[in-house]
Amino acid sequence: MTRRSVRGAGAAVADSAGEGPGLVAVVVPEPRDAAPLVALQPAGAEVAVVCLEAGAKADRAALDGALATAADRGCRVAGGARVLGAHAAEAAAALLEELRDLDPDRVHTLDPDPVHTGYDQAGGTPTYDVPPAHAETAAQALAAAGALQRETGRPVFVDCHRAGSDPRFGAAACRRYPVSGSWLSAGFDGRLTAFLPTAAGLVRRFQRVPGGGWSGPELVEGGGPAPGLLVVPDPAGLPQLFALRRTARGDGGVDVEIVHAAQYRTGEPPTPWQSLGGPNAGDWRRGRGVGFPAAAFDGAGNLFVFARNFGHSISYLCRAADGRVTPWRHLGGTRVADELTAVSTSYGGVEVYGRMRDRAGVVRWYPGPDGQWAEDPTLPFAARPGTLAPAAEPGAVLFRDLRTNEARVWRPGAPGPLPLGEADGTGPLTAVPGVELDGWPYTVLLRSGPDGRCAVGAHPEGRPDAGVWWRDLPAASYGPPAAALSRRGLLTVAAAVPGGGLLVAERRPGPAGLDFTAPQLI
Repeated sequence: MTRRSVRGAGAAVADSAGEGPGLVAVVVPEPRDAAPLVALQPAGAEVAVVCLEAGAKADRAALDGALATAADRGCRVAGGARVLGAHAAEAAAALLEELRDLDPDRVHTLDPDPVHTGYDQAGGTPTYDVPPAHAETAAQALAAAGALQRETGRPVFVDCHRAGSDPRFGAAACRRYPVSGSWLSAGFDGRLTAFLPTAAGLVRRFQRVPGGGWSGPELVEGGGPAPGLLVVPDPAGLPQLFALRRTARGDGGVDVEIVHAAQYRTGEPPTPWQSLGGPNAGDWRRGRGVGFPAAAFDGAGNLFVFARNFGHSISYLCRAADGRVTPWRHLGGTRVADELTAVSTSYGGVEVYGRMRDRAGVVRWYPGPDGQWAEDPTLPFAARPGTLAPAAEPGAVLFRDLRTNEARVWRPGAPGPLPLGEADGTGPLTAVPGVELDGWPYTVLLRSGPDGRCAVGAHPEGRPDAGVWWRDLPAASYGPPAAALSRRGLLTVAAAVPGGGLLVAERRPGPAGLDFTAPQLI
């Protein structure tokens, strides 16, 4: 293997003292691909760039500038880019060796299954506006990070960014494998389980006894999914897990499918991952572009799973309460981006929201009076990418305003969204209803800020219009923070930190409002 550093005046090495979000390895084909991902790193992060090729001189200079800017805002920049210079056949081994040397907490790379921009009817193949090296390098980065995790036993988290998915927000516009704030779950016996998607598959931690003694982290065996996760409670409150799984084919292609598992008892392994296929599973070239799933249960216990299909519209399947599963069906209509949110409604149905692909806006699909799905593309708001999430109120959604970043909530029939008094945070909000404060039920909201620090807010249950008060928590999160309410009414907030650890804080009992214990590292 050949290794040399691409250095320049801008590639400063920041002070390594102090706490931070850990080492982030940005893995890309060439230096020009790294600058947008470097720009995403928050203050305090240590950043190392790994390139398969050296690239052009101007691109190396641009990366040096991006690294210098990152250092100025408080990142610790681990020198200039490390260039492997390996041939394609040697790239995977060279990359694994480089990651062994760096030992990163997180890997940021590109999309192994990019969004197509056209379709060659004669050849039966999709066309893309990014070079093949983007997908190839991303797949190699996923494989190398997974191999490193299996060697060391320490979780490695991976973010895959879709280049140019929205020019207004750059690489931040879309993560191929998102993680919602629902990854913390409370069992029947009061014990909590944390589900963390990693490079090697799903990692789980659970309380050995209610209120203390955490296990793990342990890798859940069997057909590890890609590093994204959606956790949805079923009607009994048990966690249902959804993800995407990539499987290499013998002909050089890759099958991408939606998979589902469930945990029925705290401390016991989840069920094996079950394939739900995808809207275009009959053709792997089309099927690899399936969007990340959204899911919700209706009042009768039927599970609806939604995903963006190859045509950029929405498809769904239904698993009935008796176990029967329908084929995938297409809704058509407005083209959507790669982020959907499904919600359960007060009338016992399921609805799905999607951010529009071709213009600013959100589309809603709901069961019409004739039993057929109906589309409403006239909703009075536009959401910032990556922020749509279910609200506590049935049928409603949380989001950040596209223009102002302000957190808001909207429910069907409302003339407009309600502001939630918070515009400094990033990513989706998580809502936890049923928290008792001063003898009254409240909804607690949880978010992470621009520096990763967590904050909680609260409003009377069902009354976001009454106003939300916020308070910061002395804890930073490595991704969306999560919260869970036990059956005894104990509210716990958790944040993932480098090395696979968790920061956990519990709301103090009594009429103390949102007063939490000091975060404990487990």
